Amino acid sequence: MHHASARPVLLVIAHGSRDPRHAATVHALVERVREQRPGLRVETSFLDFNVPSVTGALESLAAEGVRDVVAQPLLLTRAFHAKADIPAVLRQAPARLRITTAEVLGPDPLLLAALERRLHEAGLTPADRPATGIVLASAGSTDPEAIAVIAEIARELRHTGWCAVRPAFASAASPEGFPRTEDAVRRLRAAGCARVAVAPYVLAPGRLPDRIAAGAASAGADVLAGVLGPSPEVARVLLARYDAARLPALSALGA
Repeated sequence: MHHASARPVLLVIAHGSRDPRHAATVHALVERVREQRPGLRVETSFLDFNVPSVTGALESLAAEGVRDVVAQPLLLTRAFHAKADIPAVLRQAPARLRITTAEVLGPDPLLLAALERRLHEAGLTPADRPATGIVLASAGSTDPEAIAVIAEIARELRHTGWCAVRPAFASAASPEGFPRTEDAVRRLRAAGCARVAVAPYVLAPGRLPDRIAAGAASAGADVLAGVLGPSPEVARVLLARYDAARLPALSALGA
């Protein structure tokens, strides 16, 4: 099948973690992407802690004779890693590779759908919405662009009929005023929501998602949803970013 070989390889670049659940979740997501697009070659690499490293993966592809690669940062917002780490590591790639970097995954309506899928899987029904407050918990960032995106997603979620929605960060409370998960849970209770659910806006398990879970437990949240992980919606966003990076002229026509 000559045509398939002309398609750029999709190289997913994940953060990496000492937590084995992180890599397992990334691999499960990549499997989901392969299922949705049979015939597309998808490889996985990590910035830190896990193998293959980004450099190792790129060198292997070059050694095989691959020419074109679309690098997909497995990130929800364009914060530090997207702006600094990933471009730096891609600049060290073998010269024979032509690398296009795809946009980060978020924001995207499909990610909102994945978030709601996880809330429903955790036991909430559409009838629960008016009495349920949602804590939109993300890892945390000092990047103004990332903070603005999280605030916007919270606004969009609020429009879908929940009692109230509060953004929160797993890491220390930010000067921009996003509280930690536990404080956000308490504020929603104080605001009169009968039930409080914590929805991690996070791709894979690890230290910060554990902190979100601990905050949810310590403040007595009623529901803790799972991470977005290998949900079909996340896989679809990944493929949409790949297509836009691979066919910039065509995607501009379609936009």
